[in-house]
Amino acid sequence: MKDAVLVDVVRTASGKGKPGGALSAVHPVDLLATVLQALVERNGLDPVLVDDVIGGCVSQTDEQALNITRTALLAAGYPESVPATTIDRQCGSGQQAAHFAAQGVLAGAYDIAIACGVESMSRVPMFSNARRADTSGKLLSRRYPEGLIPQGLSAELIAARWKLDREELDAFAARSHQRAAATAESGGFDREIVPVGEHVVDETVRPATTPEGLAALKPAFTEVPAAERFPEIGWRITPGNSSPLTDGASAALIMNAATAERLGLRPRARFHSFAVTGSDPLLMLTGVVPATQKVLARSGLTIDDIDAYEVNEAFASVPLLWQRDVGADPQKLNPRGGAIALGHPLGASGTRLLTTLVNHLEATGGRYGLQTMCEGGGMANATVVERI
Repeated sequence: MKDAVLVDVVRTASGKGKPGGALSAVHPVDLLATVLQALVERNGLDPVLVDDVIGGCVSQTDEQALNITRTALLAAGYPESVPATTIDRQCGSGQQAAHFAAQGVLAGAYDIAIACGVESMSRVPMFSNARRADTSGKLLSRRYPEGLIPQGLSAELIAARWKLDREELDAFAARSHQRAAATAESGGFDREIVPVGEHVVDETVRPATTPEGLAALKPAFTEVPAAERFPEIGWRITPGNSSPLTDGASAALIMNAATAERLGLRPRARFHSFAVTGSDPLLMLTGVVPATQKVLARSGLTIDDIDAYEVNEAFASVPLLWQRDVGADPQKLNPRGGAIALGHPLGASGTRLLTTLVNHLEATGGRYGLQTMCEGGGMANATVVERI
């Protein structure tokens, strides 16, 4: 009864993260408030019982500044007594929010907590929070005198060093769209998507995507100045085999098992194991491998015990290197499509992956699911959940 259980988890449909996108007219506070409101309404929960709300958001500036999670819960009508905080572990912010919430429950600090995330990349563009500042400082520059590099170049380096050719990357990206489109067509996303106005369909999914069509796209990072340092780069990363800029929000209701029983709520899954790790900040995106190894060691499970894997598709090279290095079954990898199709609203992606993973386990009768995400600066989170 001391388990941290997941009672419900929801998300918005994705919107293209640019002016004119389906969610671009929605303020990010309202976007997050929508899923927070839906979470308590769907479960008949009095929000006064929530001990804390922990939200992920990467670009915490402009309309996403000043603790957007607190602002959003007030906008959602939660009592003023409910606190909130906003965290940044780059792309894994929402997953880290879920870790903190579940770990708080396991520690006895919370009976009920909500983990969530939001990013409006159309209204608060990526890197908005760093546009006026040197973010490295003298000491970091002394340790890395040539400087760190953008994630796009890291994805290129991974493709080169793991010998992932353009055809393999594009085929994986096309598969992501095909799987997401098939899931949407069968109604597989219906239970997890909360309407924002009339928007209930992932705008970023392109059902007609083919490897042949993706092959016509030009590489995205050839003009990055630091590229000249890496002659081995083969220029394989394009907008088609990368995740698109995306608007979205997601949220998860987490509590201890005794509280769920007392409130008459049926848990959908329990948090089994957690891991977080740092990795090479130059390659940056490879942390998913040691994070997976760490969480499996802690769980006592093997990769073959896992029924589905959600590995964030920041770039196609990341899940492909992960699959190769951990010996994973490709049929279990992102079975409903990943971020290349469903979008990557930075701070919201962690709880979005959790949403899709739990719904897939329920639909297929799977027991264990593993989720992992690469993160800027060279980090990764990994989580194992067990369907109840």
